[in-house]
Amino acid sequence: MDKQEIIKKLKEGKHTKVKVGVVDIDGVLRGKFMHRNKLISALENGFGFCSVIFGWDMGDQAYDNSKEVGWHTGYGDFDARLDLDTFRTIPWEEGIPFLLADFNSDSAVDLPLCPRSLLTKVIKEAESLGYAPMFSQEFEWFNFRETLQSLEDKNFQGLEALTPGMFGYSVLRMSENSEFFHDLFDQLEAFGVPLEGLHTETGPGVTEAAIMYSDILESADRAALFKTAVKEIGYKHGIIASFMAKQTNQLPGNGGHIHQSLWDLEKKKNLFFDDSSEGNMSDMMQSYTAGQLHCLPEILPMFAPTINSYKRLVEGAWAPTTLTWGHDNRTCALRVLSASEKSTRIEHRVVGSDVNPYLAMAACLASGLYGIKNKLKLDVAPTKGNGYENLSNGVLPANLWEASQKMKTSDLAKELFGEVFVDHFTRTREWEWRQFSAAVTDWEIKRYFEII
Repeated sequence: MDKQEIIKKLKEGKHTKVKVGVVDIDGVLRGKFMHRNKLISALENGFGFCSVIFGWDMGDQAYDNSKEVGWHTGYGDFDARLDLDTFRTIPWEEGIPFLLADFNSDSAVDLPLCPRSLLTKVIKEAESLGYAPMFSQEFEWFNFRETLQSLEDKNFQGLEALTPGMFGYSVLRMSENSEFFHDLFDQLEAFGVPLEGLHTETGPGVTEAAIMYSDILESADRAALFKTAVKEIGYKHGIIASFMAKQTNQLPGNGGHIHQSLWDLEKKKNLFFDDSSEGNMSDMMQSYTAGQLHCLPEILPMFAPTINSYKRLVEGAWAPTTLTWGHDNRTCALRVLSASEKSTRIEHRVVGSDVNPYLAMAACLASGLYGIKNKLKLDVAPTKGNGYENLSNGVLPANLWEASQKMKTSDLAKELFGEVFVDHFTRTREWEWRQFSAAVTDWEIKRYFEII
């Protein structure tokens, strides 16, 4: 749909307002309503969006360590650009129009702090090499029969799960909550976020959805909008959805796995597939995989961005801890699937459901391209059996502080994403660590209050 078609649709539609969204550094969708006349003007000239969205955390607390945004900059506006390709309507809000914006410009330097602009920059590099990245993301999350007020009243403790017990792939549990599950599948389809599959996962109230694959930018948009859409649809059913990576140490965490391949669209050829090679992996796929393994320890916060992320990355909990790859092996960091040309891809299993999809996909693509450009050899043997026991290529950093310090001082990370982004992003992760370190937790109170 081009600009004139969108303008015509807006003018003839029943809505005088349009919802506009921007995704911040944590992957949170921020937005506002705009009058359609203002939005039509913004389609031509862009518009200002307050820079504070890159200067505060997910709890709206201003960073005290950012060079790029802070009290010292006055929190002025950044010039935002509406992306016409993201136009859609919100079916659970009476079809109100919606557009995503970013800070990517053809006539000026892109804003290095903007996750969507960063991904666009990496995509341009892939396209300049003749590759069309095709990606998709899947999410696991918990559903609770609660409201925003009941969460506060209960202090986030003793919450009622949507369904009891451990019952993955349950037809019964989905039937029990059929209105919610039907709404998820159908409303997301109408919203332009089509699902390949939807099912219960193991754990009380846990659900998994696989979003249909597409070109990488569309896939990132779908993934970012998916999380907010699920929460909004859930509200209509008295359900709160949580995409925390790890809800409790008694259950597996929530993954946000990313599937990826490179294509030659003119020839309709999957460049990862070569049936004359061992395991059907082309030389390009092997170099791409080697690049991801090589870069992973130095860019881990882009896949695991929160304190909670690292509590998911523990042994025996369906999340990887080692720098491994394997054929159809779910205990490895990278799961290679190469049975046929159409389906050959890499599944990045380090990614949690708490991730910013733009940053995670940018990190996947950039690290894979690094392997291709530098002709890296996949000299790490595929893991057969338990990937948790294969320490031959090393392990992942253990927590957000360790991972952030490694990325902050990494020349490789700066080569991939630029010094400004790496500095700003790792400072925001250091801030997150400091907020956690200053908090007194329930664990500390129970352990030390009486005994010590």
